[in-house]
Amino acid sequence: MSRFGESPRSIAFLASRAPQAQEALAALTARYGQCAPEAASVIVALGGDGFMLDTLHGTQKLGLPVYGMNCGTIGFLMNAYAEDDLIARLDAAEEELINPLRMKAFTLDGGEVEKLAINEVSLLRAGPQAAKLRIVVDGRERMAELVCDGAILCTPAGSTAYNYSAHGPILPIGSDVLALTAVAAFRPRRWRGALLPKTALVRFEVLEAEKRPVMADADGRSVRDVLAVEIRSEPGVQHRILFDPGHGLEERLISEQFT
Repeated sequence: MSRFGESPRSIAFLASRAPQAQEALAALTARYGQCAPEAASVIVALGGDGFMLDTLHGTQKLGLPVYGMNCGTIGFLMNAYAEDDLIARLDAAEEELINPLRMKAFTLDGGEVEKLAINEVSLLRAGPQAAKLRIVVDGRERMAELVCDGAILCTPAGSTAYNYSAHGPILPIGSDVLALTAVAAFRPRRWRGALLPKTALVRFEVLEAEKRPVMADADGRSVRDVLAVEIRSEPGVQHRILFDPGHGLEERLISEQFT
């Protein structure tokens, strides 16, 4: 019997709008059936990393493991696509548990917005001038003024995404640290960022917010005109991601550093 139930029909297939993903959805549901996510034992996400993040966010309350198959252009969180032997692959899959970041953004109009981010929270300039940010960690000012295009706080799972493109460090899965990385830092010019404890509360305060507007982004979901942003790891939420044996996040993080 499968670890995900007696029938392959306990699988909920979800797909991005990309033609390749829609073709895969039709082929897989014809072969294995389809189940509503609320009644499923496992979710199979068809698309790229962006769709995988959307799926994890959208099905968070169900507490189900999610197995991604790459039908997009980027697939760090995904497994290779194959129509055959899906039940056996699901049974053999290894599970990774990931805590997201919780972002609370305070906006110029007095609003407060909370979002979760599996990969990273980024602050980015939203106008022609560089952003000016004050960085406070656990109530202590660590940098009075960072002039930059932006700053990123990422989880180990997100360290190979935008963070890595901004020359941030790759973090091993399971490490109790977060990476804070500057995007195109102008002053201090040589500052590349910091490693912080997973328990840290990080606060970015936007200086000259009206003259130098800044947006906050949590896994692609944006809040504009922010005055300040508070970020911390959320231990009360766990995402369950399934990987083929030998191809989990730990291996991918190591391999990425040798390419």
